[in-house]
Amino acid sequence: DAIGDWSSDVCSSDLMNRRPVLPMLAILMAVGLAGCASNQNLPPTNGTTWQPPHNATPEDAATADRLWQVFERYEGTPYRYGGASANGFDCSGFIATAFDEALGRQLPRTTSQMLASGDVVGRDQLRAGDLVFFRIKGKDQHAGIYMGGDSFIHSSTSIGVTRSSLNGYYWRDRFSQARRFD
Repeated sequence: DAIGDWSSDVCSSDLMNRRPVLPMLAILMAVGLAGCASNQNLPPTNGTTWQPPHNATPEDAATADRLWQVFERYEGTPYRYGGASANGFDCSGFIATAFDEALGRQLPRTTSQMLASGDVVGRDQLRAGDLVFFRIKGKDQHAGIYMGGDSFIHSSTSIGVTRSSLNGYYWRDRFSQARRFD
């Protein structure tokens, strides 16, 4: 899991031999678990080729491929509230940029505007390119783009633009709904 990977990287640093770092590590870990934190991300892609699910239609595979190309361009871009550029993205800023660049579609800019648009889709009817929404702290405030299988791409407050699992322990119980923008 991402927290385990991160903490093992920090622990291998010679900074861990200094006592003042330990309280800071606890604070950083607590911050990483809050908000739109993505505790269970899939491994970094590091240029791996996108493979759509075996049951994807040719249209869904093409949509996923175009979105994947945008994702690869921005993967690791830091989270920035209100951001919609390579300098930083919030979750809806990344979605709007990905749809514009990959598909030439203009989507509403905010998560609440996205929730008020598009067609509701059941979790069992998801197709690549559908938006998935998550309830955090009692309200729908995080969103990503479904890519097929159980993965989605999004901008996480803890690590920026990344790919995560819908069935990951942080996300599976927070999924609230999905919307399709055809």
